Amino acid sequence: MKFFLFSVTAFLCVAASSCTLDKTDYEVEINRDVTENIEFKEATSFTSGNYKVSIEAMNGSFYKGYNEIRLRINNTQTAENLESLELMFSPLLTNSEGKNTSCPHSSQLTYQKDEKYFSGYAVFTRESNPMENWNLHLQFTINSQVFTINHPVSVEEQTNKNLNMTAFTGNDGEHYIIALISPQKPQVSENKLVAGIYKYNQPTAQTGDNPFSYSLGDNYTLHLDPRMPEPSMGNHSSPNNQDMKQQIDGLYHGVVNYTMTGNWTLNFILHDSKGKVIKGTEVSKDFTPGIQGAKSELFIDTLF
Repeated sequence: MKFFLFSVTAFLCVAASSCTLDKTDYEVEINRDVTENIEFKEATSFTSGNYKVSIEAMNGSFYKGYNEIRLRINNTQTAENLESLELMFSPLLTNSEGKNTSCPHSSQLTYQKDEKYFSGYAVFTRESNPMENWNLHLQFTINSQVFTINHPVSVEEQTNKNLNMTAFTGNDGEHYIIALISPQKPQVSENKLVAGIYKYNQPTAQTGDNPFSYSLGDNYTLHLDPRMPEPSMGNHSSPNNQDMKQQIDGLYHGVVNYTMTGNWTLNFILHDSKGKVIKGTEVSKDFTPGIQGAKSELFIDTLF
């Protein structure tokens, strides 16, 4: 009953504007466009010998955060679309000192026979800038000939906050990345929420692991507490949210209930398979009109 009263109070504050601070422009808070990319377009293409490589991404651009990628290789002499080959893929970020790092990605792309393309993903961890440059490293073999390509690409700022990401070091000393995947454009309702949780694989001399390797984190639970942190919203939350659990696709699925449009914060607590807290703190459940809502030490801001 206490939660219900808080929720009703929040809605009445919005309707009557009596709880909104003088300095808060509520209309500005909620009336913002959300960019939704629904079409794959060619983001870049290049040739090596007789072969053209074309890479598609949403809206024809690479963005900071999760990017689904579709790649095609075409023989320019025969117009044949190649399919039976092993294709290795790795994004590399080079800084001003010439040092390379990478990001979570599918190192081996999978051929989708019906659609005639190789599929994969990359979670670019930052935008391109004058001091750092992204390159896509590709390697494939055709008729015993090995083709190795490094091609520069530009990574843009993600303008859709529903596809935000966060990187952090857990209480276990390991490096993690959480990237939102969907929905791109939520509704005022219960929304299926999908995210990837990625863990950096520390290289060792014994294993000789790839120093740029990440893997999908397994058997975690991502506790979810969505709240509206704006002072006018008073730390307003919502019912019927579901914590995020790993499904057969390796990604984490849950439910977030957005009861109105505006700024929301997804507060998280990441637990390992034994229930130990890897990162995150509980936030106050009190209704606090006029006060900026506190956030967990692990969170992602969204907007719709």
